[in-house]
Amino acid sequence: MIKLLAFLLTVGVLIVIHEYGHYRVARACGVKVLRFSVGFGRVLFRRQRGETEFVVSALPLGGYVRMLDEREAPVPPEEAHRAFNRQSLAKRTAIVAAGPLANLLLAVVLYACVNWSGIDEPKALLGTPAAASTAERAGVRAGDWVRQVRADDGEWRDVRSLSDLNLEIMQAALDGRALGLRVSDEQGRGLRQLNLDLKGFDSRDVDATLFKRLGFGVLRGAPALGEVKPGPAQRAGLQQGDRVLRVDGEPVVDVAQLFERIRGTARDGAAQPMHWQIERKGQVLEFDVQPDLARDGNRSVGRIQAALSGRPPEMVTVRYGFVEGLAQAVPRTWEMSKLTVTMMGRMLIGQVSLKNLSGPLAIADYAGQSLQLGLVYYLSTLAMVSVSLGVLNLLPLPMLDGGHLMYYLFEGVTGHPVSEAWLKWLQRGGALIMLLLMTLALSNDVARLLGLH
Repeated sequence: MIKLLAFLLTVGVLIVIHEYGHYRVARACGVKVLRFSVGFGRVLFRRQRGETEFVVSALPLGGYVRMLDEREAPVPPEEAHRAFNRQSLAKRTAIVAAGPLANLLLAVVLYACVNWSGIDEPKALLGTPAAASTAERAGVRAGDWVRQVRADDGEWRDVRSLSDLNLEIMQAALDGRALGLRVSDEQGRGLRQLNLDLKGFDSRDVDATLFKRLGFGVLRGAPALGEVKPGPAQRAGLQQGDRVLRVDGEPVVDVAQLFERIRGTARDGAAQPMHWQIERKGQVLEFDVQPDLARDGNRSVGRIQAALSGRPPEMVTVRYGFVEGLAQAVPRTWEMSKLTVTMMGRMLIGQVSLKNLSGPLAIADYAGQSLQLGLVYYLSTLAMVSVSLGVLNLLPLPMLDGGHLMYYLFEGVTGHPVSEAWLKWLQRGGALIMLLLMTLALSNDVARLLGLH
């Protein structure tokens, strides 16, 4: 139920803002607005205010502003000057562009609100990289704290959180360029520079799992033992809740590192002994552990028969003052817009998988999850979806605002509007494309819910 309510709230806000952009600019240009509708189909609620009828309709997947227009119905001569089709090219362009721009402006406001309120995000602390991964080849070590990044030889930019780092990596992968990283240890000491080579990376592989597939992990701190079963750990005297500090004299910083250390004890046909230093109820104790030898596929590995767990990722509060928060919101909206355009363009030419296309079920899922986390997280999600909606509507496809803007560009260049015959065919083609996109997005949503993607 919470996801349904979050979806309706999200879609309702974005539609109202989008259509209000069209409405306000139309009124400012002297055009008569007949109806302001949220949704399509059967009218559930209506209210007349002045010359405009405001309605809520049954299908909440869009909306429209119906203006006086001689192409749609006869217009009294005394009101002809208020018809949309009688307006100058500049006014018609402004009215059509106002909807998507309103969504982008909303994103700026929402990101500013998030910046002012502050949001808790995972700190950019990296865990043990996967063996032979891109992250390991770049020199990433467990406990690295990413402080700054830069694209090729550009300027260094501060990394506020793991989300920032993920976004920077995704953008670099899409562009097929190297990404420089400045990292330190957890305490901010020992600053060093790494080079994450993403040149030649297949942009079709860019999706939400990219961070993990490049071999990056999230630091979860010194691991603790979970359930201890009969076996090496129990024989050594280890207990559930013991926090592992060192193994063979070397600090253990995360679960993945300890896991690989245990597996790696299998050498020369036997499991080598380990010396552990642990913390138990405030006391530091030491144990000798002799792992068992086991088979994992074609590989021999060490096992101790104990579950391993780490602490939740360390969080950092990202908050800005009024001016800085607003100043940060503008480039954030611009970067998200560029990323959205790039992803859409790459999907169009087959360089990014169409599996990345999301529909209403995905929006409902994201909105519901973020709303349960708190208002600030929901506002951040709402801003992201608002950017996507604004950019989508600016695409040069018939049926969308961007398609109408292309008609006006043609009119501005040639001096005459697109013919009615061409308009009819273009609208039909646009409707077919939109139907295919909606079908694909919905099928992707269903596949994600079933675990097929």
